[in-house]
Amino acid sequence: MRVALILLFLLALASVPGSIFPQRGTSPLRVSEFLKDNPTTGPILDRFYMFDVFASPWFASIYLLLFISLTGCVLPRALEHYKELRSQPPAAPRNLSRLPVHLEWKSNAATALVISETATAWKKRGWRVRQGEDWLSAEKGYSRETGNLMFHLALLVLLMAVGFGGAVGYRGTVIVREDSGFANNVTQYDTFAPGRIFSADQLPPFSFELKEFAATFQRGGQQNGAPREFRAELLVKDDPKAEPRAVTVEVNHPLRTSGITVYLVGHGYAPQFTIRDASGKVVYEDAAVFLPQDSAFTSSGVVKVPDTVPQLGIQGFFLPTVTNDFSRGPKSVFPAADDPEVYLSAYQGDLGLDSGMPQSVYRLDIKNMKRIGIEELAPGETWTLPNSGGTLEFTGYRQWASFVITKDPGKGWALGAAIASIVGLSLSLLIPRRRAWLRVTAAGDSGSLIEVAGLSKTEAPGLADEILQLAKLVNAPEEK
Repeated sequence: MRVALILLFLLALASVPGSIFPQRGTSPLRVSEFLKDNPTTGPILDRFYMFDVFASPWFASIYLLLFISLTGCVLPRALEHYKELRSQPPAAPRNLSRLPVHLEWKSNAATALVISETATAWKKRGWRVRQGEDWLSAEKGYSRETGNLMFHLALLVLLMAVGFGGAVGYRGTVIVREDSGFANNVTQYDTFAPGRIFSADQLPPFSFELKEFAATFQRGGQQNGAPREFRAELLVKDDPKAEPRAVTVEVNHPLRTSGITVYLVGHGYAPQFTIRDASGKVVYEDAAVFLPQDSAFTSSGVVKVPDTVPQLGIQGFFLPTVTNDFSRGPKSVFPAADDPEVYLSAYQGDLGLDSGMPQSVYRLDIKNMKRIGIEELAPGETWTLPNSGGTLEFTGYRQWASFVITKDPGKGWALGAAIASIVGLSLSLLIPRRRAWLRVTAAGDSGSLIEVAGLSKTEAPGLADEILQLAKLVNAPEEK
């Protein structure tokens, strides 16, 4: 057990780098940016799997050793406990007065009657009883060890369930704008983390369209602006030939289809722009996803237009409810789009898209670009870009929702194991293990000496009171 505790500590310690460094399974773009920004230390860290911590050989080794250690600890104990359950309580010691709790008195009752009737009374109280000619042995509290074993067996099942789910399942995230859709294909995901033995060919062919997203916020009071309801209205096709069905996805009410679960985890705004070049040709007409920066949904984002000469980049903020106080920069005062505006900076130059290095769609590389102007726009307003850069029109906004799509066939087992571990731990902590004995000894002409004693195998209090209650159940005919 000591080895298992050491390995559990090492497993927790080994997980620390996974929260410090970006991981390829969840943030591949951040890993690429880290390697680009750290050309010396990046490859060294990569060699030691710092960007694939939970898939590294050394993490898997600790995980496997912990599983083996727990198995080697629990299975022999379970066998011994099974044998103990089938065995009888130990015989009464010769000298009961040496035990922690001891009571004695004299009685004229027949020894056989005292033993038989006391055995019946103690059994009714839930004690396992063994009878001798002039003694009685009883024991209870086996559920304590049963709970302890249940807890550790549940940990084994939990480890297997997590390992199995991580190997054959997957987890992905995607942002979908209103009136846009998603098809379950690897290329559609923003991030995709498959299990080690999961193949992209196993993705179920479902799809959905986000028809509408609605969010409500508290207005007034101490929690002004606090979220109150998020709701995504989807049209779901469980397979390409199926008829679309309307599904409402809310927090804690996910979409379940084809063995996977789709959770609604976030939302934001996507301002819509129409950009024309100097000749009036439309070079960009779409809604760009802007990411929230605070609780009032002050959102930042970029628009990249590579089809102009020189290339055009827009960097800006979307404010759902604009404020007139810009002492700390543009900001929103309420998350709902009551009075939306955008604050934009325009750049011309090289976007860096031809370098071969992947770029974040939420970040603009301005190293080889020059800012040509800044502007604020309300919906419907148009900005004539300097340097014959054309025009930019802010046509409105759409909302977007972010979804986490997971397949984890081991989660049911993991949930059951977690519940079993809680039950087992409760049993092992709350149920005391007790032993009690009764001995009747001849005391000459004055009748018999009756002794009742008890012993606790744990430090739980209440032994003296429990032995006193057992002593009161001992048959005393002269008191009837």
